[in-house]
Amino acid sequence: MAKTDGVHLARRSRILLALTLALTAAACTQKSEASPPPAPPKPAPAAAPATPAAPAAAKEGGASLSGIPGMDFSALAPSAQRELSTVFSDEFCYCGCPHTLGQCLKGHTGCQHAKRMARLAAKQAAAGVPATDIIVSLSEYYASFRAPRQKLDVDPRMCQGDANAPVTLVEFSDFECPYCGKARPVLESFAKKNASRVRFCNVPFPLPMHANAVPAGQAVLWARDQGKFWEMHDALFENAQKLSIPSIVELANKLGLKGAELQKALQAGTYAQELEKYKSLGNAANIRGTPSLFFNGRFYDIQVGITEDVLAHTLEDEIEWRTNNNAWAAD
Repeated sequence: MAKTDGVHLARRSRILLALTLALTAAACTQKSEASPPPAPPKPAPAAAPATPAAPAAAKEGGASLSGIPGMDFSALAPSAQRELSTVFSDEFCYCGCPHTLGQCLKGHTGCQHAKRMARLAAKQAAAGVPATDIIVSLSEYYASFRAPRQKLDVDPRMCQGDANAPVTLVEFSDFECPYCGKARPVLESFAKKNASRVRFCNVPFPLPMHANAVPAGQAVLWARDQGKFWEMHDALFENAQKLSIPSIVELANKLGLKGAELQKALQAGTYAQELEKYKSLGNAANIRGTPSLFFNGRFYDIQVGITEDVLAHTLEDEIEWRTNNNAWAAD
């Protein structure tokens, strides 16, 4: 069913807010000022005594989630169980079988697709996302595998991991974006743990509201040519709250590089054209904020979450999709 832009934006805002609180996934956008992650909401006033229907609904949700081999959702709050139960009854498994997700989990016990799908849904339900939005989010996630892939040409010196890895993960980031800073340790840990399967590349994508993102982006390209791309990348993020041209030059000195040469390069705009090339690459890929992630050119919507287990999930999906010539493996 078609949605208006306003409804679609409202839905994404609700999902991102819930996942920001639960999964630390959010983005700096090109059209808004960056701000720290929202504070947890204040406790709501004490609710009125529950009506008889509420306990019955909770019990029904818990019952539909029980008896699934190898999966236990009892730790979820009753409200999350109700939402997850609705997902299980209303959404179909993406493996292609003619069953709902819940039916597939209970009757098609060998289906690994259903289990992965259920885990994604459970994380969103636990974050407070309603069932209708979870279903749309899951549909968008699995549709992304069939969508046209972006061709992202990145300098190999800006990548780490096995050059022959089956999956290339490209991140577009802004050194003054607080969400990129929060995502950085998660992404780097994930990449290191999967170094043989993931080639991880970072591309500077300065946003207009960040005054020092452009010199920082140029500085990391300069450091790359000195053989210290990742060292400068890390130093810039570690000092994201106090970046300025003098401080960036000093970071180069601390890395054993010649800060005076970096300053000359910044003044001359030596790397301005290359940085603009990467910005154009991101714009062509329809990037609207940072961090933006692509698995083998497939856009990864961060509303699904940026945690190591969710990234591992999409890695398994991507490898399966690639191994089976752009199709899901038969169970």
